[in-house]
Amino acid sequence: QMVESGGGLVQAGGSLRLSCVASRSFFSLYRIDWYRQAPGKQRELVATIAAGGDTIYGDFVQGRFTISRDNAKNTAYLQMNSLKPEDTAVYYCKAPVTDWGPGTRVTVSS
Repeated sequence: QMVESGGGLVQAGGSLRLSCVASRSFFSLYRIDWYRQAPGKQRELVATIAAGGDTIYGDFVQGRFTISRDNAKNTAYLQMNSLKPEDTAVYYCKAPVTDWGPGTRVTVSS
């Protein structure tokens, strides 16, 4: 299981750093995905970081977010800058071998 944290309420243009900790030592073997689900919308992929460190971002990120990982800490991060109200959502992280965690809520006020 992955456990997300770091969400909160922020004004538009602000920043947040989300963290995602794995409970087991499989972490370094797999890619980690960050997803988000806004109210009334489908869950969408925000960013992916491969086991080797290659990254992919959703088109809507437009250079504002950075995904990273620290295998020694079994932790992945999502640094989010220049936040917009449309970034408001519950953010989840997931590895291919894990279930969905509780997520962390991000609210961006205008």
